[in-house]
Amino acid sequence: MRSQSATLAAKAPLVLDMPWHHRKLADQMAKLRRGTLTVQIAQHKPFTLQGPDEGPAASISIARPTALMRRLIWRGDLGFAESFIAGEWHTPDLAKLLEVLALNLDVYERSDRRSLLSRLYVRLRHWANRNTRSGSRRNISAHYDLGNDFYAQWLDSSMTYSSAVFDQADGLEEGQRRKYERMLDALDAKPGEHILEIGCGWGGFAECAARRGLRVTGLTLSVEQLRFARDRIERAGLSDRVDLRLCDYREIDLQVDHVVSIEMFEAVGREFWATYFDVVRRSLRPGGRAALQVITIDETQFEAYVSNPGGFIQTYIFPGGMLPTKTHLEELGDGAGFVSERTFAFGVDYADTLAHWRQRFDARVAWLGENGYDERFRQMWRYYLAFCEAGFRARLIDVVQTVYRKP
Repeated sequence: MRSQSATLAAKAPLVLDMPWHHRKLADQMAKLRRGTLTVQIAQHKPFTLQGPDEGPAASISIARPTALMRRLIWRGDLGFAESFIAGEWHTPDLAKLLEVLALNLDVYERSDRRSLLSRLYVRLRHWANRNTRSGSRRNISAHYDLGNDFYAQWLDSSMTYSSAVFDQADGLEEGQRRKYERMLDALDAKPGEHILEIGCGWGGFAECAARRGLRVTGLTLSVEQLRFARDRIERAGLSDRVDLRLCDYREIDLQVDHVVSIEMFEAVGREFWATYFDVVRRSLRPGGRAALQVITIDETQFEAYVSNPGGFIQTYIFPGGMLPTKTHLEELGDGAGFVSERTFAFGVDYADTLAHWRQRFDARVAWLGENGYDERFRQMWRYYLAFCEAGFRARLIDVVQTVYRKP
């Protein structure tokens, strides 16, 4: 059997003229199984790798291959992200490149493996970010208190930071409104009924529900979000129907007709999943429904994901976060005594939502720079938005709306 280098040389003879450490990087990329990847390493001429299986096409230009190799050896997949943030490699379409790499995750697994020291460090860091009551406030603040003006630059006018539900030629605003309406319809919520929203964000769902005649109690741990959402509800003239609180979900003591939670469960942390479902159960009156929108990870990826915490998202974006699988949601619902009525998966819609956000984010680069969000921060957020989009398009993650009923 020919060596990997020999195989690569057959595919791209140009690599024979490269220094050994450049060839080593090319060898790793030559494992490609799905899709097409055009690679340029330093000043060398680009070469194209074609996997035996179909898939999207992308390209990467590596300006500092030695620095990238060093990061990959010590930090694995996290080092790859950090290398992009540092400007050591570039691509004309970041989301497409990350999609190609995501589709080849199985063959690149060894390349992504971190050193023992790095693994120990990120495990300790992830443990330190666990979602105790004080930890949750700190973790939520780290992400959501970056500034309302920052999020207003690239979210839609409803300030909705979760997946839209699109229908044909919908714009982002229409897709977000459809998502809210769909959840209310799934609850069969009637005017005058009371909804508890765990994780109310900037108040988009609360406003939508209140306009349909429902009462809403919304919880958040973000001071910035609470200030914005309260002002929004007051300007809409809906203060008599909406009560927004700075409150941990574990501290709430209400009996309501329905519970809604939109992409908050991902921030709960695995050790508190059962606690969260218990809060939902005791908050619901008999016969009441809970509608949860949750990002899930593919069943085949979960063990590697949970045994190797401290990835890019957990390190830089959502400290303390952990995605469940769809099976986890089923088991947690059963454990709480719920009847699962329906589940709707729409991961492609989330990929499209993220594409909208990326375009809007890039259009506001000048404003971001003028308001203190430096190049490193902007690169980190570009990677985050593209990374998530790629995950949804590669089907490694999904998003579901699940409706439970309390008997």
